[in-house]
Amino acid sequence: METKKQKTWVIIAIIVLGIIAFLVPNQITAQEVKRIDLQKHDLSTPGKEMVQARIDFDGHSAFGKHSHPGEEVIYVVEGSLEYQIEGKEPVTLKAGEVLFIPAGVVHSAKNNTNVKASELATYIVEKGKPILVMKK
Repeated sequence: METKKQKTWVIIAIIVLGIIAFLVPNQITAQEVKRIDLQKHDLSTPGKEMVQARIDFDGHSAFGKHSHPGEEVIYVVEGSLEYQIEGKEPVTLKAGEVLFIPAGVVHSAKNNTNVKASELATYIVEKGKPILVMKK
């Protein structure tokens, strides 16, 4: 009788460990993109402002299709990022490289590596408009 109880507890332990093993990696590897606004200033051109932000991408994270109501100038600070600009072939940039995205053009970015990547994004946009427009 004792061995039947032991087998039951072993089976329960295996099931619990299996569930934990299934759930924990998803929590540990949760990937995200984090945006930190650095500065925002009116420009000498009426109705225009400059917004600058740092965007940090965890390994294998992405920021989906979106556009901006003005130009975006990107400088990759660390790692490498793949950019998809509407109507163009994807381009992968590494630290120290730059990219210009015209106003209103739909684009996306993703980190295809296991390590963090970051960009410095400078937006020249129409004052008072939302800086980001998500696309489906």
